Amino acid sequence: MTTDQPADGEPAPKKAAEPSGVDLARVALRAAKEQARARGDAAQQKKQARRGGLRSGARADGRDPMALGAAINRLLNERGWETPAAVGGVMGRWPQIVGEDLANHCVPEKYDEDERVLVVRCDSTAWATNLRLLAPQLVARLNEDLGHGTVKLLKVNGPGGPPRRYGPLRAPGSTGPGDTYG
Repeated sequence: MTTDQPADGEPAPKKAAEPSGVDLARVALRAAKEQARARGDAAQQKKQARRGGLRSGARADGRDPMALGAAINRLLNERGWETPAAVGGVMGRWPQIVGEDLANHCVPEKYDEDERVLVVRCDSTAWATNLRLLAPQLVARLNEDLGHGTVKLLKVNGPGGPPRRYGPLRAPGSTGPGDTYG
């Protein structure tokens, strides 16, 4: 009987080749490189976060990349558009500010920044009257949201009528009484 075969007659399973010294060194080197790369990436990200992100040169300047929100805020501040932008946000959130029922019948049209007047159009005279009665509370709520003194007056307009046509008869395509000569 040979030593390669067990007593029951089956061949002995072959042993897996154990890694030699060179193979072990390669595996250890590969693992060390991956760990060093991970530490380096983490350190570089931490360093960039401390500096405020990526830079375009040696020193920070206006050309450096920045987040979109920061860029928009910077633009609003440089141009002096803070109040119009805030009022525009109110116009977008009109139903949350005045309530769904009132928002279904009244729509903000424009904001005059110089006079600090918000113009609102209603779809019926009854809703316009109702909104005129609620105007002081709405101005207070808007100023609470936007900052004190942003809106001084709420001007309420009723429904707009059809365009005024002068005279009982009109010729199609005419621009008025001045277009008959020359």
